[in-house]
Amino acid sequence: MAIKNNVLKGVLYVGLGATSYGMLATFVKMAYGEGFTTAEVTSSQFIYGLTGLLLINAFQKRKHKSNVINASRKNITQLMIAGTSMGFTSIFYYLAVKYIPVSIGIVLLMQTVWMGVLLEMILERKLPSTIKIVSVMIVLLGTTLATNLIDKSISLDWRGVMWGILAAASFTTTMFTSNRIALGISTSQRSLYMLLGGAVVVFTFALITQNTPFNLQIFAKWGIILALFGTIIPPMLLNAGFPHTGLGLGSIVSSLELPVSVLMAYILLSEPVNAVQWLGIFLIICAIVLMNIKFKKAPVVQ
Repeated sequence: MAIKNNVLKGVLYVGLGATSYGMLATFVKMAYGEGFTTAEVTSSQFIYGLTGLLLINAFQKRKHKSNVINASRKNITQLMIAGTSMGFTSIFYYLAVKYIPVSIGIVLLMQTVWMGVLLEMILERKLPSTIKIVSVMIVLLGTTLATNLIDKSISLDWRGVMWGILAAASFTTTMFTSNRIALGISTSQRSLYMLLGGAVVVFTFALITQNTPFNLQIFAKWGIILALFGTIIPPMLLNAGFPHTGLGLGSIVSSLELPVSVLMAYILLSEPVNAVQWLGIFLIICAIVLMNIKFKKAPVVQ
């Protein structure tokens, strides 16, 4: 009974974390609509995010005192290096939705499904299973439909597509590293040090690209919202939920990010989404489920 409750708790955490991530791109697009730059959006998000996680860590340390396992220098270094991919994901994804609709951007981000399979094949030096190959083919078909490429009157900005694919590649790296590094320390510490690594990338990007005076108004509104839904709530919930759900079930539940993102863009940005695109989104979710379901082998009759 306790195990079932833990799994249910894990599903809830992962579901809420994925839902939070799903809302993010719409808020970024709305911030763009008010004239803010990518550098301002990402910098404010990471500054508030770091502040929030520092406070959470300080509170936990004070509450639990001697029970808190502090991160070693090796843990911190590994997590910061792994966290750089978080920074790149934010930059690439936010640049993508600058040029293409949010509903297309999230579909491109979901290419992590086949990229993950490819990376796993390279690292483990073995061919993927038939189920994974079929899932990848379904994802590619779903992507064709979800991005509405079959409609020849639709033309996507190549810059948005390029940044979207780069965001997917970077996010694939984040997913692989976050489940393998410094698992012995608290979720809040892991989130903090990964965010620090991401912040180095984001602040460097801001220094290089921001050629106008930094608009501090971003901190009064969008910075707080983006930090909550992008750098505080999701990493904490996903890091807390995945150990209970396991990577398979967790991946299925985290696919909620896709329909939530499209719905948010449809409701708040009035982005058109037709039936063919919804079919494509459904196929991508089916592929994620198929890839993570464990099929029982039939017993061999003697």
